Amino acid sequence: MERKWWHNKTAYQIYPKSFYDSNGDGIGDIPGIIEKLDYLKELGVEILWLSPVYLSPCADQGYDIADYYQIDPKFGTMEDMDRLIREARDRGMEILMDLVVNHCSDEHEWFQKACADPDGEYGKLFYIEDMKDGKVPCNWRSYFGGSVWEPIPGTNKCYLHAFHKKQPDLNWENPKLRESVYKMINWWLDKGLAGFRIDAIINIKKPLPFCSYPADREDGLCDMGRVMEKAHGIGAFLGEMQEQCFRPYDAFTVGEVFNASDEALSDFIGEDGWFSSMFDFRQTVEGKSDKGWYDCRIPEPEDYKRCCFESQRQARGRGYLSNIIENHDEPRGVSHYLPEYARNETGKKLLAAMYFMLKGLPFIYQGQELGMENTVFTSIEQVDDISSLDEYRRCLEVGCSEKQALEIVNHYSRDNGRTPFPWSDGEAGGFTTGTPWISMNPSYKTVNAADQMKRSDSMFSYYQELIRLRKDQTYGETVVYGETEPCLVEEKNIMAYFRRGEKNSLLVIGNFDRCERTVRLKELEELSSANLLLNNCESFRLKQGSLTLESCQALVLALQN
Repeated sequence: MERKWWHNKTAYQIYPKSFYDSNGDGIGDIPGIIEKLDYLKELGVEILWLSPVYLSPCADQGYDIADYYQIDPKFGTMEDMDRLIREARDRGMEILMDLVVNHCSDEHEWFQKACADPDGEYGKLFYIEDMKDGKVPCNWRSYFGGSVWEPIPGTNKCYLHAFHKKQPDLNWENPKLRESVYKMINWWLDKGLAGFRIDAIINIKKPLPFCSYPADREDGLCDMGRVMEKAHGIGAFLGEMQEQCFRPYDAFTVGEVFNASDEALSDFIGEDGWFSSMFDFRQTVEGKSDKGWYDCRIPEPEDYKRCCFESQRQARGRGYLSNIIENHDEPRGVSHYLPEYARNETGKKLLAAMYFMLKGLPFIYQGQELGMENTVFTSIEQVDDISSLDEYRRCLEVGCSEKQALEIVNHYSRDNGRTPFPWSDGEAGGFTTGTPWISMNPSYKTVNAADQMKRSDSMFSYYQELIRLRKDQTYGETVVYGETEPCLVEEKNIMAYFRRGEKNSLLVIGNFDRCERTVRLKELEELSSANLLLNNCESFRLKQGSLTLESCQALVLALQN
């Protein structure tokens, strides 16, 4: 693998609206991020990904962009953005922005002009089609529910939106559209961005011409995920974007890509791949259902283990994954992957170690380093997320009670990760001097940065230790580049793997069980002593090749090759 500047880094995702409010309006902002750069420096992260701060009406929390060249006033100014890039770099950190180019906002100038003249130049930047006898071109279902087609008032035409109706899809088949997108990307890279997280990128290539597919619900529509499986030829677009934008700047890019096959993985993240990396979503989609959240199954530890090992196998020799347990589109990982008995600091450290020590670039989502859990909604009126509201309606449609529907939303809602960051146990968690735009997670009184940073045994301190291992003079090379070799796979609720490097190997092992467990490994039989690098419990019991683990214990041991 060719060595890249970002390989030994740790990345951190900031959801700006909920990170830190500098002016008391209840909304996090870019000056607030600047104020907290020293906190991020102390944590040890070196790449910061910002969810969108572009001008937006916020129908989908900024992922509906009205102007790619403007910062939304609620987040600050372009001068603030320039200062953030400079001050982050002064601290050894690089900034990534969210690149959202499958769609824009219906308030974007391009779309406004397209609606005024659907057959004109701007109309060709979107998918605008005639409605024949009042019927739309096909039966695709939006990711947020309902048809992907929305009528243009005063015409017999409609436009395509794979997501919200205020997010019209851009027509990537049009070279003029692609040229405009590339110009915008390079404008940001010229400002000093290190690269981008690339949103919903698989959707830019549609299966054309438009046609209907077998319906998968009683609404007569077909899930967009199934529709996109029919699309082919996205490489022409992604290769062009890489050549014209990313390669000349040696930019780091991480793609939001779901369900890439083994064969396609090299195209996405191989030596000459379209992106530097892509998120490993295998664990994220485990248990999900096309029917809706009501039909989803919460993964068990054995599911989590299997998914991690399958992804590591798939990526071996092909490219470098980006590993997560949560992001702004998911529930909190410790509430989703850990059994209820493990939702304590010991169990949270276990999950942290298991994902963080896999081969790949680890991403931390804001609040994850504190061990934040899902929030609690007592009413659907407290929910802001459009996806959650659609799923709530879906639950009621299939016969769930309001109580059952709310319980389902409580588990899966994207708002779980969007509650404001708890800086202290003070008013509004120290996030704002005003009223937060969305209610605080009630746990902020006990789970907050001020408390975590003063405790040597805290989640924050544990993540610092994990991050330092990527930089360690003796073991960092193995952590960053060593191959992953699963072991003890048949031991239920035990997740164990070696990281094999040129000079040494590491054993990463964790016990997800409610009870203590004893396991044997021949590699441990030959050790007179073991170099214990990380332990989330006080005990360490290794005797003649047998290792005894407490419930939720995680260990990282160094073995000489």
